[in-house]
Amino acid sequence: MIEFLQAFYERPDFWFLAAIPFVASFVGWFTNWIAIKMTFWPLEFIGYKPLLLGWQGIIPSKAGKMAAIVVDNSLSKLASLSELFQEMEPEKIAEQISYSITSRIEEYVDEIMTERNAVLWENLPLMVKNRIYARARRQIPAIMDNVVDDMAQNIEDLIDLKTMVVRMMVADKSLVVRIFKEVGDKELRFVVNSGAYFGFLFGLIQLAVYSVYPANWVLPFFGFMVGWATNWLALNVIFRPIDPIKIGPFVLHGLFMKRKAEVAEKFSEISTVEIVNLKNMMIEVMTGPRSYRTKAIIKKHLRPLLDSGVVRTAIQISIGAEGFADLKNLVADRAVDMSLGSMSEQGFSRERSTIIHRIFSRRMMAMSNEEFQELLRPAFKEDEWILIMLGAVLGAMAGFGQLAVILNL
Repeated sequence: MIEFLQAFYERPDFWFLAAIPFVASFVGWFTNWIAIKMTFWPLEFIGYKPLLLGWQGIIPSKAGKMAAIVVDNSLSKLASLSELFQEMEPEKIAEQISYSITSRIEEYVDEIMTERNAVLWENLPLMVKNRIYARARRQIPAIMDNVVDDMAQNIEDLIDLKTMVVRMMVADKSLVVRIFKEVGDKELRFVVNSGAYFGFLFGLIQLAVYSVYPANWVLPFFGFMVGWATNWLALNVIFRPIDPIKIGPFVLHGLFMKRKAEVAEKFSEISTVEIVNLKNMMIEVMTGPRSYRTKAIIKKHLRPLLDSGVVRTAIQISIGAEGFADLKNLVADRAVDMSLGSMSEQGFSRERSTIIHRIFSRRMMAMSNEEFQELLRPAFKEDEWILIMLGAVLGAMAGFGQLAVILNL
């Protein structure tokens, strides 16, 4: 053995051969680093699209598809919208909206009536105005209770969760990137760093083969294999095996699967802070594609207030019978704005959304391992072959570089 090492050391190409594992290690690291970068960056296409010359990160380029996967593989399985809304206690939501509206009722009524007929409203006796203010202040809590309860009973008809999430992520591609990157932060770092470890091991094999059989094709071929294998291994070690397998003192288990509790907590946090929270749900209910249904609910429950004798008479005196019908639509629109304004209070929205966070986290922990891996797996599985082949091509290029060096020694 000593004689073999001595003979190896005395070879004229010793330093070149000794560098092979380290070059392979760098190639493995660099190709994996490039693969991860190309998965998430750039957010928008860079290049000349008509000739397909350029690149856009795999995740950003398929933001809509990725968002749909997030909904189908996780959010929709964790809880229904009806359940979430009920858990957030609709009565407290109604109380918050009522408090926000009644505290500024005179301002809101004056604003609405002035918009319809400023002169007549200004000249209306103060006693009549006060009766309108008082009646509105007295009835708003019951009205909002009924409105929010009606919304809670029909929330599945008022929000299309998948459409909402897809629209948000397509509009802000950095959001879908942030979800995958933050949830899989440790796995992404492993993919990059493991390229160096795996590359070094393959480099030792490359060294042994080239030492015995120094054919020109060996270096590019092994470079190709290092780039391909390090990417493939890194991507698979993250998720495989799905369930732990004990071999002697060792336990084999996908890295992502080991972090189930940590990932569940992180995903739940991001989901509720960025997507499925009370504020976003209310915005969708009030302004989304199905908001016309919400306005119909609001109009239905406002009718007793607007049609009551003294209010109806005073309003018709102020704006006329013809304008009274238009006023109902205006009031419904303003009720939407006022309701959304009440949800802007960060403390209340965050408190209600914490409930969703707890539900998501607990139920993600209860997922089967097969279901759980689908949370992050699509980010790597989508166009995975491109990333692996990119690593292989870059590895082959490094091999040709090594060959050029050896031919010039």
